[in-house]
Amino acid sequence: MRCLLFACLLLGSFPSFALDRFQVEGYTLPNGLQLLLKPGADRGHVAIRLVVGVGLDDFNCADKELPHLLEHLLFSGIDATGEGGLEERMQALGGEWNAYTSNADTTFVIEAPAKNQRKVLDLLLALLTQTRIDDNAINAAKQVVEREDGGHYTRLQRWLDRQDLGHTASNQLAVELGLKCPQRAEVDHLTREQLEKVRKLWYAPNNMTLIMVGDLDRLLPAYLERAWGELVAVDPSEHLPLPEIRASAAHERTLSSGFVGDGAKLHWLVPEPVLEDEHDETFDLLKDYLDWALYRQMRLVHGLSYGPSAERELFGGVGFMSLNADLERDDVPQAEQVLEELKAQLLKDGLDADTFNRLKQAAIARQAWAVQGNSALADYYWSALGDYEDGRFADPARELQGVTLEEANKALRELLLQPGYLRIEKPLMGDDQVMWVIAGVLGLLVLGLLGWRFHRR
Repeated sequence: MRCLLFACLLLGSFPSFALDRFQVEGYTLPNGLQLLLKPGADRGHVAIRLVVGVGLDDFNCADKELPHLLEHLLFSGIDATGEGGLEERMQALGGEWNAYTSNADTTFVIEAPAKNQRKVLDLLLALLTQTRIDDNAINAAKQVVEREDGGHYTRLQRWLDRQDLGHTASNQLAVELGLKCPQRAEVDHLTREQLEKVRKLWYAPNNMTLIMVGDLDRLLPAYLERAWGELVAVDPSEHLPLPEIRASAAHERTLSSGFVGDGAKLHWLVPEPVLEDEHDETFDLLKDYLDWALYRQMRLVHGLSYGPSAERELFGGVGFMSLNADLERDDVPQAEQVLEELKAQLLKDGLDADTFNRLKQAAIARQAWAVQGNSALADYYWSALGDYEDGRFADPARELQGVTLEEANKALRELLLQPGYLRIEKPLMGDDQVMWVIAGVLGLLVLGLLGWRFHRR
């Protein structure tokens, strides 16, 4: 195996091999650690991504911040020099690092000089295995997480969330449908025992993927087998099932986005149907088409919105397509009418073949320059881990090429036949309404004063 890896790394120095970004050497160490190694075109640099398979969705609403808190805690220090000493060691190696906790995973992101790649990996390994967890470090990490989440969670914010007033339109709909926690998760109640348990059960080699892209050391495979191969595997932990829609929601609703203002936002959100034998790229192309159709109608034809857009979002196990438009407050009724006419026209006539093919070719063309450089390539592998099989990632251009107009029209009909959910975000009062209220109050005061003077006489 080691000889084979040496040969792959040697072949990686040839341009024809390295430029195929979908061909990646991957193998698994005996302890279960998955490795993805890709020689890159940028010399003297390596991009490292360590993906740990634990995220916010693996915990209930009350404890959702556990993996996020542990991520910060792991940077608190591995010896008496603490957090500052750990950062100084990375600086001395010429590298930069950070970490991110998402719904699905926790990922450590490192950029480093190629000459120090093994020393940087040693430091990352020490962070995972030698970080000391004590009460002072936990309290400091809790303060950082709280600030990242928007500061102290006040009673007013908690009350607004309970009253369905503290979320944006898509998040609010997800709360109504039972796909998202109604209130922000807090960290004050989380304990050292809980954090140690997360570290023990999830931070194991058989729950990790190490991605390296760039000017790779020829002795890297031997080093990884020797140093990272010593990590001890654990029995895999079960992931919580992703939430599905388990409640009903109002199909039309107005959400408050402040007290005074003349702006408004329109959102029409609909769950993406699950269709057999359909590519995910079908809905990507459908999003591009709807984005263009909305732009033509809302901006070019009617002049209602400067930046209308179609978006795809995922909440739990349910994907949503949304049509969105920024508007003037008084233009909301007209925009609703334009949206209804657009949906009716698409249901009647389907997708325009020329427009669909043009947008499809544009999406395919974007793949040629969408990923540039070692860092972007490492991030791409991180985001597409589920598409890796037999040494290759799926080619998005090929998947897009396979989407037919008939498939896209089928997905469109299934999408638009649903009533969906209309959400309007706007302030409680417009600017003109406020002026009329002020004028009315002043008028009442004047009348009251005149009445008082008349009464005195």
